[in-house]
Amino acid sequence: MRVGFVALRLAPMLVVASAVGARAQTLPSEPITLAQGRVTVSGDVSATVGSRDPGFFDYTDYEHSALRLLRIDVSAVAKAGPHFSLLGEVRSENIDSLRAYALYARIRPWTRRDFDIQVGLIPPTFGAFARRAYANDNPLIGYPLAYQYLTSLRPDALPASADELLQKRSLGWLVRYSVGTPGADRGVPLVSAFRWDTGVQVHAKAGIVSGTAAVTAGTVSNPLFSDDNGGRQIAGRLEVRPVAGLIAGASFARGRFLSDSAVRSALGDAAATDQDFAQTAWGADVEYSRAYYLVRLESIASAWRIPRIRAPAINESLRALSTSVEGRYKIIPGLYAALRVEHLGFSDLVGSMATLPWDAPVTRVEVGTGYSIQRNLLLKVAYQHNTRDGGVLRRVENLGAGQLVFWF
Repeated sequence: MRVGFVALRLAPMLVVASAVGARAQTLPSEPITLAQGRVTVSGDVSATVGSRDPGFFDYTDYEHSALRLLRIDVSAVAKAGPHFSLLGEVRSENIDSLRAYALYARIRPWTRRDFDIQVGLIPPTFGAFARRAYANDNPLIGYPLAYQYLTSLRPDALPASADELLQKRSLGWLVRYSVGTPGADRGVPLVSAFRWDTGVQVHAKAGIVSGTAAVTAGTVSNPLFSDDNGGRQIAGRLEVRPVAGLIAGASFARGRFLSDSAVRSALGDAAATDQDFAQTAWGADVEYSRAYYLVRLESIASAWRIPRIRAPAINESLRALSTSVEGRYKIIPGLYAALRVEHLGFSDLVGSMATLPWDAPVTRVEVGTGYSIQRNLLLKVAYQHNTRDGGVLRRVENLGAGQLVFWF
């Protein structure tokens, strides 16, 4: 049984955790400050050991399984006076490469007002989870489906017909289409939690209300460092904190999704590449915490418009809706239990032989527990039950994983 195998794999992690906990005083627990406090360096390391995922339920857009992942983050903030800071972060996953996750300038025109402008590779504007996607902020090990599960859509390649798209259901981890870039590649999630977009962001807060707006190069499902279609995404988020422990938010984003090369491949070299082949996304989220409880709910709807090429044509926007409910309960100091229940569904598409959701709907239940060995050293264990309603790949996976998280 795979979960039993994971338990055996966790044994060395438990031994290491115990040994590290015994030497906890040797581990840094606070950010490192340099240059008389003008430079602050922090970081986190998460090591995850889990089941093999032949159904690719936990595959990420960096071609790794979220249940078998070593992630190292190092971030730094350099302050050049009260009005200007430079922030950056580099990330490595499974030691295969080093990527710039964040690099932006923060400008605060007024020191007495909660208002700032950020320029560069900026933090997410859209959604709730993307703003707390670090391992120590996630009570479980898996990521919500909306932020991680790869659909069968690609920005650089297109299905020529509804039939071709329906044939690719559940193959978002590695999908190939007849129009556009010919090679096989991964699809996109509704919202990416693994990459940040490039652009300009403005944030302001007044009393219980805060707002964020941004103009960026990519879209929420396909953040970009360099633009590939001459378009821009606009995104906004409004957040209200009416009472202690309650946070309610709403998000919106719209931007040109398809690359210019994909549009030309679909409609010919003379096609207007500025046509409205966009992704539009809406989000709503609520968080409430009190005493030992924390409850979060988030729902995200996304719609992509792609060209009509051949019959049976894709005549309507391709829509997806994800809903996630998450809870955490502190059992005793340092020990908690957590649960997340979620579903990702897709709109129907009319093919020549059948009418089906354009991608295979997915349901996930994840339950887990976490124990704080020390304030900044956390051990988590989780179990997932994944169900896929149709598609090419296997439809049910029970997966287990353990994770050790350290941050300073």
